[in-house]
Amino acid sequence: MTSGGPAAARFAVVGNPGNRRVDLFADAVRAAGLPGPRVVPWADVLRDGGADFAPGEIVRLDSPGEDALVDRLLRGTDDPTRVEGSARWYATFTSALRGLRGGRRLDDPDDLAVLFDKRRCHAVLAAAGVPVPASPTSGPGAPPVRGWDDVRALMREHRMPRLFVKLAHGSSASGVLAVESAGGGRIRATTSVELAPDGCLFNSLRIRRYTDERQIAAVVDALAPDGLHLERWLPKASQRGRAADLRVVVVDGRATHAVVRTSTSPLTNLHLGGRRGDLDEARAAVESAGARWTDVLAVCERAAACFPRTLCVGVDLLPAIGWRRAAVGEVNAFGDLLPRLTGLPGSGAEGRDTYAAQVTAALRRHGPTHAPGAQDPRHASDPNDPRDADEPNVPHGTHHPHHPLHPHDTRTGSAHAIA
Repeated sequence: MTSGGPAAARFAVVGNPGNRRVDLFADAVRAAGLPGPRVVPWADVLRDGGADFAPGEIVRLDSPGEDALVDRLLRGTDDPTRVEGSARWYATFTSALRGLRGGRRLDDPDDLAVLFDKRRCHAVLAAAGVPVPASPTSGPGAPPVRGWDDVRALMREHRMPRLFVKLAHGSSASGVLAVESAGGGRIRATTSVELAPDGCLFNSLRIRRYTDERQIAAVVDALAPDGLHLERWLPKASQRGRAADLRVVVVDGRATHAVVRTSTSPLTNLHLGGRRGDLDEARAAVESAGARWTDVLAVCERAAACFPRTLCVGVDLLPAIGWRRAAVGEVNAFGDLLPRLTGLPGSGAEGRDTYAAQVTAALRRHGPTHAPGAQDPRHASDPNDPRDADEPNVPHGTHHPHHPLHPHDTRTGSAHAIA
């Protein structure tokens, strides 16, 4: 299997067969007039210790989420709703990356190892001058966070009365707490973590607010063995009375797609009740504040430039109150799940979804000189469809809002696949 002409370009994707991400990428490859990609299951990679690719294969790595067997192989638990296990997930995942051999890679193992460690990723972004929230846990020399007592001490030392406590290797808001302290010792934590009576932690589709410091301490103490990252809570801009941020997809160095996410809680993830906002309204707010929309997108491109050997990342951008400034909250290796959303004007991806844009860029890097045609305009996005953006990687057999298995159970699987 070799490259060199239009008929010779072949793709392979490491993913979960039948998963929507794999299917959407395969559709984009076939729409380019190429054979469908060879699918290499994550389950096989994890059980066999790797996989081999032909020299001419263009290899894409996709999320290992939404599969109970794969989640068990990565985290070592039979209950995909459990929060714990992200450190083991990270160690197993990065080990599996080292077992992939050959091919022309669209995702770099060293980049992914940084992207899936929030402490390392934050340090890389800060060193490159990318605006990020202040953090006392950024980089290899940062103090460890062994539990709630350490969080409290760092809050005092760094004068951070409001902060986010995050799993170092978590994703899709798994294990995230938005913590606020006030006078008189009052404290509140907003989170999707459900603390069971036996002390176990579960991901939930319902946002909870804990005001008992003993409960907050119990959650943080249970999360701490997997590694914690702390960031100052930056007040965000609002849209129609709801807190707002943006997910911006950057493909081959160019910001190509963007969505606004809004929420009444500090967590804007759509599976936790967030809603799609109005991108044109956000752009107008930026420009009314005297800033330039191109500068907003440039912040995301600067963040992506820290990972030049990875073709596509999703950047979570936090616009400040007033929309004049913005900081990067996270950079996601698998942050491209925006079905039916077409490219930004002037991005070079007009008429194409995120997957078609990546096929075009991949062929430009590794394949024939022609690029795939525009996507069928009938697949343009519905800005009010919550299924279109940033959905979690919920493993099979768990409880997803669009695929309920039980009307009263709001737990959802741990989603360690989106950084």
